[in-house]
Amino acid sequence: MMWISDSRDEFTKERLEAINDEFKLYRCHTILNCARACPKGLNPGKQIAHIKSSQPKA
Repeated sequence: MMWISDSRDEFTKERLEAINDEFKLYRCHTILNCARACPKGLNPGKQIAHIKSSQPKA
């Protein structure tokens, strides 16, 4: 996720195209169990929701 928002990354478009699929990005239903279970306190569900809202659905 961090590579998608990194302005220095030259492959953002390719990364977004690779995950814009009903079996990848849109499999996440933003229930946020991943955030509750993450031992590092990360919140991937929040980032996934942000990416979903910033691009059209496949």
